[in-house]
This record gives sequence, C-alpha cells and structure tokens, in this order.
Amino acid sequence: MNISYNWLKRYIATDLPAEKIAEILTDIGLEVEGFEKIETVKGGLRGVVVGEVVTCADHPDSDHLHVTTVDVGAAEPLQIVCGAANCRAGLKVLCATVGAVLYPNGGDFRPTPPWAWRPGNTCMSRTTT
Repeated sequence: MNISYNWLKRYIATDLPAEKIAEILTDIGLEVEGFEKIETVKGGLRGVVVGEVVTCADHPDSDHLHVTTVDVGAAEPLQIVCGAANCRAGLKVLCATVGAVLYPNGGDFRPTPPWAWRPGNTCMSRTTT
C-alpha cells in the first residue's frame, strides 16, 4: 500500500522528515519498504522564482528585445533580456534563474551572454504557435 507523506501529515501534527516517520512506523510494527519522492511538476520548478520588473528599456541592438531589471528578492535586482511584447515596469514575471531546468524538454539555463549582454537569467512567457 502506498501512503502519501502529505496525506499522513494531515492526520499527524509533525514536522519530522519522511525518513524519520518511516523509521518510527517500522519501529511500531508497520513495515515501510521504502519511499520515493514524487513531483507534481517534473523537476519541481527549482530555480524558477516570481519577480517584479523594476525597469524595462529597449535593447540597443534589437527591435523586439527589452533590457530589464527584475527584483526577485535577492541582494540585487537581476538584469534580464526579455522578448515579451507586454514587458513593462511593475509587471510580475516568472524568472528561470541560472541552473533552472524546465521540463518536459529538459532545457537548462546556463550563464551565456544573450545578444552580447550580461549572462544570466530568463523571463518566461507563454508563446502561442
């Protein structure tokens, strides 16, 4: 039988990690053969954060890109090149920071200089095809 850790926590007030709960259950006679982490979104969206566009200016070498500064709660705002037509100051955006891996395509974000600009992060937007 499989039991969800989150489901179990609804009935037991605890902040113990899954490994410790498995040990306790085994000690009281309920054998735990193992446990596995299941992610609702493959990859868990690690490295994806919500930020607010602080500034948005046209990119000097492009007719459709914008150079933005985005506050993601870090010590300094991130400088991000963005291609979204609706990009503007005050907009809340999802940002894939360096090291983020997005699925199902498995695209990872490496610090490479886009359009000869500072390397870094990416503002994400929905595109229609």
